Amino acid sequence: MDPTMNIHPAVGLGLRSPHVDALLNALAGPTWLEVHSENWFAQSGPLADRLAAIGEKYELSLHGVGLSLGSSDPLDKMHLRRLRALVSRCNPVLVSEHLSWGASQGKHSNDLLPLPYNLDNVRLLAERIDEVQQFLGRRILVENVSSYCTFAASTMPEWMFVNEIVERAQCGLLLDINNLYVNARNHGFDSGEYLSAMPWHRIEEVHLAGYEPWNNVLIDTHGAPVQPPVWTLFDIASRRFDPGTRVLIEWDTDLPALSVLREEALKASHILRGNETEKTYA
Repeated sequence: MDPTMNIHPAVGLGLRSPHVDALLNALAGPTWLEVHSENWFAQSGPLADRLAAIGEKYELSLHGVGLSLGSSDPLDKMHLRRLRALVSRCNPVLVSEHLSWGASQGKHSNDLLPLPYNLDNVRLLAERIDEVQQFLGRRILVENVSSYCTFAASTMPEWMFVNEIVERAQCGLLLDINNLYVNARNHGFDSGEYLSAMPWHRIEEVHLAGYEPWNNVLIDTHGAPVQPPVWTLFDIASRRFDPGTRVLIEWDTDLPALSVLREEALKASHILRGNETEKTYA
């Protein structure tokens, strides 16, 4: 990769605490960062000051993991109030959550849990996404999640489930290409069929992350480089992106040096620029 190449403006990094100082002092880097909403709920003090400093230098995207949109419990109003206050403070370019559940009767899972793909859950998620959007006064994105089991109660493929939800809720889609590939391998469906069925007009952000094999299963660890099959799917997908679609390098565990993340961002930039050139001369 050419060391003089700049990161494409559409490509951002997930902000993790060990890299905050380096990114605040960086002379060249991404133009935007994604932060996990719940890590920055403090409205005053050092964390709030830190976020304000980051927001002065970078555009921010808020990515939530705690709303438990797929739960049968009522939405947590305290959580929503904290999220709304955070949105007001940092004026993010995007706000996103997951098509999953993770809380029941006040107890929280450490993972984002999938749901059966059926119309009951389409209705549940669409209604709750609409409730969140009404509360925040803005559109949100929802992300497809990785899974390691299937449900007898499912009545449709995952890609149809995702489509039905975003159309009913009139929300945006955060397409995680790593999750798509992991699920295709784990459950034996065609990743290309899934990708081709996506509502491209609703995709506003894309995640690229790393998986790792465990026995005969792929695990979405976010602790490794983006793997070649995911880069291939990204190359195919990027040819259909609307202008302004953002691309995130997501790495959460076994965090490497910032230079490693920059290399991943440059790979994504190289693919985007190549496909932009093809579109220009098509």
